[in-house]
Order: sequence, then C-alpha cells, then structure tokens
Amino acid sequence: MVAAGKSDLSLPKTFGCSAFAACVGEICTIPLDTAKVRLQLQKSALAGDVTLPKYRGLLGTVGTIAREEGLRSLWKGVVPGLHRQCLFGGLRIGMYEPVKNLYVGKDFVGDVPLSKKIVAGLTTGALGIMVANPTDLVKVRLQAEGKLAAGAPRRYSGAMNAYSTIVRQEGVRALWTGLGPNVARNAIINAAELASYDQVKQSILKIPGFTDNVVTHILSGLGAGFVAVCIGSPVDVVKSRMMGDSGAYKGTIDCFIKTLKNDGPMAFYKGFIPNFGRLGSWNVIMFLTLEQAKKYVRELDSSKRN
Repeated sequence: MVAAGKSDLSLPKTFGCSAFAACVGEICTIPLDTAKVRLQLQKSALAGDVTLPKYRGLLGTVGTIAREEGLRSLWKGVVPGLHRQCLFGGLRIGMYEPVKNLYVGKDFVGDVPLSKKIVAGLTTGALGIMVANPTDLVKVRLQAEGKLAAGAPRRYSGAMNAYSTIVRQEGVRALWTGLGPNVARNAIINAAELASYDQVKQSILKIPGFTDNVVTHILSGLGAGFVAVCIGSPVDVVKSRMMGDSGAYKGTIDCFIKTLKNDGPMAFYKGFIPNFGRLGSWNVIMFLTLEQAKKYVRELDSSKRN
C-alpha cells in the first residue's frame, strides 16, 4: 500500500515487490506502449501532402503493426522493458515510502501533505531513471524500428546486441541519450502516479463503505494513470523523438522547438489515447499486483514468526 505511515516491509522486500509488480504491468501493456511510440515518432504531413498517415489511432496502430510485422512485433522492446522495470520500477516505487517519510520526519503523525508526496515522487523518479536510462533508450530504439524493405538488415538483432552496438558505434555516453527529458518525464510522471494514487486512495478510504480492497485499488490506479498522462505527455513526446532519432535534434530545447514549429502544439499530445490506455491499464495492473505482492510477503513473514 502506498499510503501515509511507515512501511512494515524492509527496503529489499519493498524493492522486490515493486520490481515484480512493474514487470507484470510491462508484459501486459507493452503492445499499447509500442503503438504509443510509433504514433509519437510519426511526423505530421506537410502542407499539400495528401498522403494518409501510416498509423491512425490506438487500435489502428496495433492492427497495422500486427498485420505488417506480425504479432510478436507488438512486444518489441519487452526485454529491455523488463530490464527497465526491474531497475526503475523497483527503485522509484520501492524508495517512495522511505523518501516520503524522510521528508515529513520520523515523528510525523497524521496524513502526509500532498506537497510532500509530490516531492518524494519527483525525487525517486529522477534517481531511478538516472540508473535505468540505458534500458529506456534500447527499448525505444527497438520499438521504433518498423517493417523493413526486403533484404534490409535490422539495426539491432535484440536487446543485448543493441546495448553493445550503441556503445561500440556511439560510445558509452550515448546510453544516456535523452537523459534530460527522460529525467523530467519520469520524475513528473512518477510524482503524478504515486502521489495521485496515494492521495486518491487516502480520499476513497474516508468515504463510508469503502475499504482497502481491489475496487479501491482499481479506482486509485485509473486516477493515477490519467493524472500522469495529462501532466507527462509533452515531455514523453520529446523523450521518444530524441531517443528514436537523436541525430535530428541538438538537445531537449531544440527538439521541443522543432516539434512545436513543424507539427504544432497538439503534437505534444500525440498518442494521448494509447498513452492513457497504456498508463491507465499499467497503473491498475501494477498497483493491484503490488498490493497483492506486499500482502503475500506480509502473510509469509507473519507465518514465519508464528
């Protein structure tokens, strides 16, 4: 449970539960994430260009990828995605409670202020992605690769090949390409997800008839996903474009300006529906799994003591 008060689980156990829950969410929703990345990387048509965009909408994009590249392509990037969730998911979610308690002080009693929850989410999100950025880069690179012409070689044969190829051709520092917008995006989205889940759940539990059960977790997870997408979409688009084609931009600000100039302000909300479909469902699945995993660990610890 992500709520006020000190955690009754050790940090390693909290990290393990968080990483496991994040990986379950990743496996279940990565087809929607692949669709989101393709939509975000798709450039707007130039004036006078009557060519229809290749990808149109969530279901249309999923259908096009499955039809042209096969169903397995919808899970492109799942290996680095799981690498990412083990590191980033474990760190950002697992450290949230201890960091929140650090900010309010060990003697604090009562409901933690929303501002402290937000600061704790920003902190753990930023720290976590600084470690996990290479996994995010490889995931986006693999997802961005569409159907190739006959005989054309793939840029990367797999996740491990992508890591080594990037280091060999672009240098170790290239693994942290897009770190600026990625830190901004993940710190913001992490704060939006964890703080809103924490706050929504806290508010729901004060309503008569509601208890700490699956219904409360689903409602809180949906709320967390919606808030995260509304706040994080602009930086998410910039991150995807920089990681997908780093040579086209000089930096974060340049990517932001070129996207605004060439594609208009609505480009920053490209893929909003698939992004919410992905983040909303991801949050529900992740938080449900997290709550159940923590419950299982608590029961296991209790049975060992008895």
